[in-house]
Amino acid sequence: MQFQAITIDDNELYLRQRSAEVDFTDETYLDDIKVLGDYCSTHEVFAMAAIQLGIPKRIIYLRNTKLDKVNDFNWNEARVLINPIIKTRIGYTKYWEACASCLDNTGLVGRPYKIKVEYYDLFGCKRKTIFKGFEATVLAHEYDHLNGILHMDIAEEVLVMNKEERKKFRLTHGYQIMHKHGNYEKYLKKRCEK
Repeated sequence: MQFQAITIDDNELYLRQRSAEVDFTDETYLDDIKVLGDYCSTHEVFAMAAIQLGIPKRIIYLRNTKLDKVNDFNWNEARVLINPIIKTRIGYTKYWEACASCLDNTGLVGRPYKIKVEYYDLFGCKRKTIFKGFEATVLAHEYDHLNGILHMDIAEEVLVMNKEERKKFRLTHGYQIMHKHGNYEKYLKKRCEK
C-alpha cells in the first residue's frame, strides 16, 4: 500500500492534533512502524512522525540525523522512538527546516543543541538517549509533530521554496550552532524579546 504524507493543504487540522501514546498490548504499532519505515525509505525525508501518515500515535522514525549526510537519502538509520519525552533542552541552534507536511514552506527555526530523551524501543524497553547537534534538531522537529506543532508556527522567518531551491539555499544558509551550553528556554526568550 502506498502512503502519502498528509499536508497542510489536505488536512491541517488533523496535523494539529496531539498524538496518543502507544499501547504496547496492541501490537498494531509494529505495523505502524513498518508504514513509517517504508515511507522513509522511498521519500527524501530526514525523519517522520506517525501523525504525518495518518497514524495519530506517538511514534517517530529517524532516517537521517547526520549533517554530513544531509543530501544522502540512501542513508537510513532506521531508529524508532515510541512515546518519547524530552526531559532537558540545552543550548541553541538554527536551521532552515522543511517538512513533507508543510509543502514548500521553509522556516528558520531555533532548536536546542542538546536534548535528553526518554522513550521506548520496538520491544517496549525504556531507553534514555542524549541527542546533540543536527540530530537534536531533527528529533525536536518530529517531537513537535506529536504535539500538533508545525515548524512554521515557531519559525523566525518563513520562505517559500521548492526542494531544489532549498538545497541550493542551504549551501549558504547551513546549520548554525549558536550556543552549546546554557538553558534553551533562556535563549528562546531572548530571541522572542528582540
